[in-house]
Amino acid sequence: MPHAPQIKVSATYMRGGTSKGVFFRLQDLPERCQQPGEARDQFLLRVIGSPDPYGKQIDGMGGATSSTSKTVILSKSSRPDHDVEYLFGQVSIDKAFVDWSGNCGNLSAAVGPFAISNGLVDPSRVPKNGVATIRIWQANISKTIVAHVPITDGDVQETGDFELDGVTFPAAEVQLEFIDPADEGEGDAGGSMFPTGNLIDDLEVPGVGTLRATMINAGIPTIFVNADAIGYKGTELQDAINGDVKALAMFETIRAYGAKRMGLIKSIEEATKRQHTPKIAFVAPPTQYVSSSGKKVTTNDVDLLVRALSMGKLHHAMMGTAAVAIATAAAIPGTLVTLAAGGKPHAAVRFGHPSGTLRVGAEAKQADGEWIVTKAIMSRSARVLMEGRVRVPGDKF
Repeated sequence: MPHAPQIKVSATYMRGGTSKGVFFRLQDLPERCQQPGEARDQFLLRVIGSPDPYGKQIDGMGGATSSTSKTVILSKSSRPDHDVEYLFGQVSIDKAFVDWSGNCGNLSAAVGPFAISNGLVDPSRVPKNGVATIRIWQANISKTIVAHVPITDGDVQETGDFELDGVTFPAAEVQLEFIDPADEGEGDAGGSMFPTGNLIDDLEVPGVGTLRATMINAGIPTIFVNADAIGYKGTELQDAINGDVKALAMFETIRAYGAKRMGLIKSIEEATKRQHTPKIAFVAPPTQYVSSSGKKVTTNDVDLLVRALSMGKLHHAMMGTAAVAIATAAAIPGTLVTLAAGGKPHAAVRFGHPSGTLRVGAEAKQADGEWIVTKAIMSRSARVLMEGRVRVPGDKF
């Protein structure tokens, strides 16, 4: 019987922040995958090794976690004042599904470096030594991200002494500015940062109860609840939740009802087809704990504690887009995030997560009764892990 040959496609495997993903230039994809649609999704699923009922992604590039089951497609931007366009695909591990509904804040740190190194940025925009300011159009959410990429002798600097909790080795710092990070809103969300019109809502969740919740569209749609309201302290590490089937089901139920309340879905059943967004997170006041690396985090190290779930599991650190949501909510008085951080708004906040701590900031102001955040800022790092060509059976897309 005839056998389909494998095709070879140029790709780069990169770490960005606390995530990893396979990066492609749009022009290098097979022609039928250069447009959105089933062929592109099937190609990316096969690259990553999904769907995998074993949950391991052994026959692909994925790492069997939400943080490592990611794909990125980049192209030169035709938009004024932008260098590159960035499209992010979150690949489900056990389902034949690629979620295009949101951004990955961690991999955003790798977009500028990749774009420079792969000829997607005008060379005149890159200094011989110094910092290249790369304006990125994030196509999933129609937002601008500005990346400040260190350059040494004309090349992207990847090594350095910047340490990021959740990443084992230090690297060069890449500062990111998320411009006007509030989501445009979908459905009943209506373009408001707070789609319900409230800083805190009473969210009724069958089987769970009525929870106080801050639901915000900034960076990525996120639902914040208090840790003690669902039986947690905010000091939990992954094993405390990811091995608890009942707990994961509870979080997914909260997420689904929050998504409906935010106007992101019309029925609870639709939540299964929108796994990447919204995120569900729980917050608590500072409490001492030991991180997953064995590092002690004291009450003096942080302003509050935050734990967040991604694709149905507790994240090992913090999603970059959720960090934007945290920064935004912390800058506005009266949210659950601000209350957990002591009650006063913060222009910059340091929060504790399972791997350690992270500092993020946001610029917020009120205009005509509406809260507006013009910018959220955080630092990440990025590094090329491997570059070359991925191989995919030619009959799989």
